[in-house]
Amino acid sequence: MSNTVFVLNGPNLNLLGMREPEIYGSDTLDDIAGRLEDKAQGLGLEIEMRQSNHEGHLVDWMHEAQADNARAVILNAGALTHTSIALYDTIRAIRTPVIEVHLSNPHTREAFRHKSFVGMAAVGTIAGFGALGYELALDAAASFEP
Repeated sequence: MSNTVFVLNGPNLNLLGMREPEIYGSDTLDDIAGRLEDKAQGLGLEIEMRQSNHEGHLVDWMHEAQADNARAVILNAGALTHTSIALYDTIRAIRTPVIEVHLSNPHTREAFRHKSFVGMAAVGTIAGFGALGYELALDAAASFEP
């Protein structure tokens, strides 16, 4: 197992810092990546941070994470969390553990956000802690046996 953790971000997460900061906070994805890089270094890990507005890219990148024998995938699938059977199937198909992250707490929001296909397949979910959730997920990934 490598010391690489893939951090994959889905639709509209490229707009962090501008999009509904009262829900998602003021941190940009670059801000989060910078803090994760620093934290990863302290944990002896490397991160591969990516974002796409296209579901198929997320699927391909999870396949890549498995092929690269990555330690884990941290996945914030955005709205695809609640709609994508393809992401569910991919998480179930790969051996690499997937940790689901949400900046907000979907269970305190609209009813359609209460169901998570990603969460149904992931090893765990971290939600509601804003950008800190990514760092908590990295701590969890570091605990997985190499």
